[in-house]
Amino acid sequence: MLTEELPKTYDFASVEKRWLDQWDDSDFYFDKDSKKPQYVIDTPPPYPTGKLHIGHALNWVYMDIIARYKRMTGFNVMFPQGWDCHGLPTEVKVEETHNITKNDVSREEFRTMCRELTIENITRMRQSLRTMGFSVDWSNEYITMEPYYYAKTQLSFLRMLKAGYIYQDEHPVNFCTRCETAIAFAEVSYYEGETLLNFFDFDGIEIATTRPELLAACVGVAVHPDDERYTSLVGKTLRVPIFGHEVVIIADDAVDMTFGSGAVMICTFGDKTDVFWWKKHHLPLRKALTTKGTMTAICGKYEGMPSKECRAAILADMNELGILKDQKKIEQRVGGCWRCKTPIEILSERQWFVKVNGGEIVKAAREIKWYPEHMLQRLENWAEQMEWDWCISRQRLFATPIPVWFCDKCGELILPDEADLPIDPTIEKPKHVCPKCGGTEFTGEKDVLDTWMDSSITDLHVTGWDGSGMPPYFPAQIRPQGHDIIRTWAFYTILRSMAILGEKPWDGILINGMVLGEDGFKMSKSRGNVIGPEDVMGPYGVDALRQWAASGSSTGQDILFNWNDVVAASRFQTKMWNIVRFSLMQIKKESPVPESDAPSTLIDRWMLANLSKTIAEVTGAMEEYLFDKGLKTIRDFAWNVMADEYLEFVKGRLYSEEPSRAGAVYTLKTTLDALCAMLSPYIPFFAQECYHHLSDGKRIIDHPWTTFSYVDEDALRDGDLIVNIVSLLRKYKHDSGLALNAPLGSVTIYTPSHNIDDSGDLGRTVNAEVVWKAEEPALEKKVGEVVFNKSVVGKNLRNKAGAFMTAVNALPDADKITPPVSISIEGEEVSVPDGAWTTSYIYSVSGESVDVLMLDDVMITIKRT
Repeated sequence: MLTEELPKTYDFASVEKRWLDQWDDSDFYFDKDSKKPQYVIDTPPPYPTGKLHIGHALNWVYMDIIARYKRMTGFNVMFPQGWDCHGLPTEVKVEETHNITKNDVSREEFRTMCRELTIENITRMRQSLRTMGFSVDWSNEYITMEPYYYAKTQLSFLRMLKAGYIYQDEHPVNFCTRCETAIAFAEVSYYEGETLLNFFDFDGIEIATTRPELLAACVGVAVHPDDERYTSLVGKTLRVPIFGHEVVIIADDAVDMTFGSGAVMICTFGDKTDVFWWKKHHLPLRKALTTKGTMTAICGKYEGMPSKECRAAILADMNELGILKDQKKIEQRVGGCWRCKTPIEILSERQWFVKVNGGEIVKAAREIKWYPEHMLQRLENWAEQMEWDWCISRQRLFATPIPVWFCDKCGELILPDEADLPIDPTIEKPKHVCPKCGGTEFTGEKDVLDTWMDSSITDLHVTGWDGSGMPPYFPAQIRPQGHDIIRTWAFYTILRSMAILGEKPWDGILINGMVLGEDGFKMSKSRGNVIGPEDVMGPYGVDALRQWAASGSSTGQDILFNWNDVVAASRFQTKMWNIVRFSLMQIKKESPVPESDAPSTLIDRWMLANLSKTIAEVTGAMEEYLFDKGLKTIRDFAWNVMADEYLEFVKGRLYSEEPSRAGAVYTLKTTLDALCAMLSPYIPFFAQECYHHLSDGKRIIDHPWTTFSYVDEDALRDGDLIVNIVSLLRKYKHDSGLALNAPLGSVTIYTPSHNIDDSGDLGRTVNAEVVWKAEEPALEKKVGEVVFNKSVVGKNLRNKAGAFMTAVNALPDADKITPPVSISIEGEEVSVPDGAWTTSYIYSVSGESVDVLMLDDVMITIKRT
């Protein structure tokens, strides 16, 4: 397409499809042999749900802006795409799709179902990422369920096990009875609920509890040491109602004397406080709940009941026994499974754990540059409140197998050789006899690893870790992620990097916010406020979606989805297209004026100086990952400076054959070239289309980041003055009832401080003969017509208003300028109301009448035609 044939309307659909078809994956590959400085992005691997949501779009736009900008600034960029395949979401979806549970089919069949679903979903999401134009390095794509990846997860497990970071023990853990697996504290979601606080007679002491179904697990009663109601009872025993076993009364200053009766039942385990008291006071362990959420044998006749059914049954029995005294509704903060929302239980089970050294993690985190800085505090707060080690074992199937066996004869822990990884211990057997007893029969570990064990080594994987030493590209330069997973992905990654390599995983971490619906709430199907990327791209295109993501909020803040922002993005592209279309027609137009590589006039220099400032501001914003600031700066410059000001100034020259036309063309070409470069990380399709026509077919991805610099403070000062004068003269025309393109006559501008030569640009813009004079004007000023404020005069003087105005017009000029206190009307002194009139002035220069406008110390005289 010839430049002159640019359509009037920008067709985003055809443009985006055309360039998407022409871009090649290899353009964005990380070159392992490059001498350029590296820039590795530790990209977040999403769960393969099959569909990108708007939060994905936000995060990937951020990353793509970074990747494109860093390539333009001379870096060898790795922008890999990963897929975090394992874990509950995939298993739950398979169970829903096939209407089964994980126990209804064989382990291998279930894992195969999960794998097939994952491959289908990855295929769909991969295409979505391509459609959105992200410059992903597909040569470094990774899939955590593939052997090459989970072999590294297993290797990291063995290394940390041998180093003492990982251990197995029976310990209270958070447990989801719906998913039948332990979960880490970071995976517990809290929500507000309502429950009953039940008051009952506990062998003579009133107890208040929300968990009567755990009565069989009661191992003590706690009271505050200063509570005089119970001081004499500390150390004595009570018989547990219904179940009959005895428990001791203990004193602990953590008891809240004002809650309930002030006496608290300790059960193993109702909450974290129970765990704390159980450990502190060395109490026995009584398990009342199974991993399926039903009651155990110690619960007697309630055995096998689901916990809710047991609660109702025990309350009914208490009532029948006459020991249930009262019930009150209370608000309660409930911890639920992050995936299925089932209230968690705290069960004592044998699990695998990673030791959490909060101090080590925080120290490493402080060596990392956080964008924005205050997000570091979230990680520090989480590290300070960590009470238990990280439980990494899960009782599920579709996950990385824990690579260990146990000797059937002596129970010895058997480890595989690292060279044999990956292994599935439920299928494969050790290659050697038990080193402790010589046994040959083994049982493989059936538990699998928490999916965060896979994703917390993404930085190790993308930087080339193979277990042989420090990875060749370690550390990564940036970790982009949401603030909602600081306590998981960021925390665990730092932990693992320190445990395995003893170094921080990245130079910097960039935190993005969440996308909220138009109603200000988190997007959810139940609220009906979900917007998908395709909903935006359909009517407005990919680049408009990218603009929305980049400009919606500051880095780290949640972003409210607003259709007005999308519309504004589309309008900017329309405006920019009109700028490019007009400019290219002038640049490509045949002209006898020789080309130039320099500006011709003051306003050219002003434009280039503003361009230089804009480039510096945008570059600074990009370096600090302030994408909204960078895009706003570009928009303001393109719309306000270039379109509204500069193009209006230079149209006259562009339509002429004056020698100064060449400077305007040079300025336009320089500005468009820089704008295309600065816009390309934000809206690559649009930028490519514009640059293709500007450069006669070149690719914007081959364009380095613009470093154009033009420092001219005098031009900025004088150009701003000219812009302000034009604005003032346009207002004068409007107020005078003149069209903006109407002839204005002669305009003289007096600038006492220095002379200005605008080469006629101002005169052409306002359609006037303009003369600049660096001198004080010989201005004659006379009092002109008195303009009365009739509302003031009429209100205060009523029937004397006419006589008052006649008397004022008869006053000396000095009194018209400075009104007297009173005026004599028909022999009567009448007070002059405030604001009764204003005095106009008649100006003349050399005897010729002119209008005068003032702009600070600059005077503008206008002699109308």
